Amino acid sequence: MASLATLGNELYTGKRSINFVGRRRTWFAVAGALMVASLLLLGFKGINAGIEFRGGSQFTVSGAQTLDQQRAYDVIAQTGTGEAPRVSGVGANSLRVQTGKLTDQQTQQVKQGLAEEYGVPVNDVAATYVGPSWGSSVTAKALQGLVIFLVLVSIVMAAYFRTWTMSLAAIGALVHDLVVTVGIYALVGFEVTPASVIGFLTILGYSLYDTVVVFDKVRENNAHLLNQKRRTYAEGANLAVNQTLVRSINTSVTGLLPVASILFVGAFLLGAGTLRDIGLALFVGMLLSTWSSVFIAAPLEVSLRERQAPIAKHTRQVLAHRAKTRAANGEGGDDDGEADLAPSTEDLGVGVVAGHHLGPSAQPKRKKGRR
Repeated sequence: MASLATLGNELYTGKRSINFVGRRRTWFAVAGALMVASLLLLGFKGINAGIEFRGGSQFTVSGAQTLDQQRAYDVIAQTGTGEAPRVSGVGANSLRVQTGKLTDQQTQQVKQGLAEEYGVPVNDVAATYVGPSWGSSVTAKALQGLVIFLVLVSIVMAAYFRTWTMSLAAIGALVHDLVVTVGIYALVGFEVTPASVIGFLTILGYSLYDTVVVFDKVRENNAHLLNQKRRTYAEGANLAVNQTLVRSINTSVTGLLPVASILFVGAFLLGAGTLRDIGLALFVGMLLSTWSSVFIAAPLEVSLRERQAPIAKHTRQVLAHRAKTRAANGEGGDDDGEADLAPSTEDLGVGVVAGHHLGPSAQPKRKKGRR
């Protein structure tokens, strides 16, 4: 099996090619199905909003002699609130209990009950109340920041790449990442807290970074598109995706390893809610952003660009020229003519690249001198 370095070199030079752009309808169907499923989950199941968004009372038991969560459920049941509490462990000897809004009398009753059940002084049971208005303010600010971010990204990318197609394709990939990430949260019941919202906004930058790298290579490969007839815009874009594929994989692995460590430490060792919430959002979002930059952003940009008259005309010219050349050379094709239109390795290759070489086999052979 070829090494990753060998595979990367073959993908970069065009010796080996994966048809990402040519199968874009398949990727669009998969992405669309994921987004529809996520929206259905949000509509029917909803998200598990944290206490910061829904409001309520929170109790933290420090130095508990046991972490049996059933005892906390029994204490809350005795208050007669009628709402099931949310109980979770925090660290090695602490417990967190979240309920709906309680009166002062009920709060004191719960504190006393928790202290007795877990064998700690009443002063070691901290009680706080969070109003839902604070969560509404956080949600409004997050949505406002998201809208401003998307608008600025659209303007900057349109100015940088001098085309609106790359800007719109990048926004489409970002929306996909956000919707599917939130859908996964709804599916598995992860609690959405302000830390989760921060994680959601963070993955936007990561997704955008990977997409810009791919688009920059697409622009480079198609810089003089209309002055040649070797390959179409779609083929140049597909070559760009192949050329940046190994880089995207390496970047994703490098980024996911520390995030996985944060997630493991926060969820299993320390029981820290903030680390867990941010880690989950980042881990899921980074995986999706790698997928979207390869399978959604570039293919979507090609679909938008091929609707433009100059690109569509050039594509027809390239395919006609290719079919004519192969017919003149006596190269037959299938009955449907697809073989005549498929690009050759020579059409997709980038030739000699500065800083790279094709190995000793590509060097000219010396003729043996006569003795």
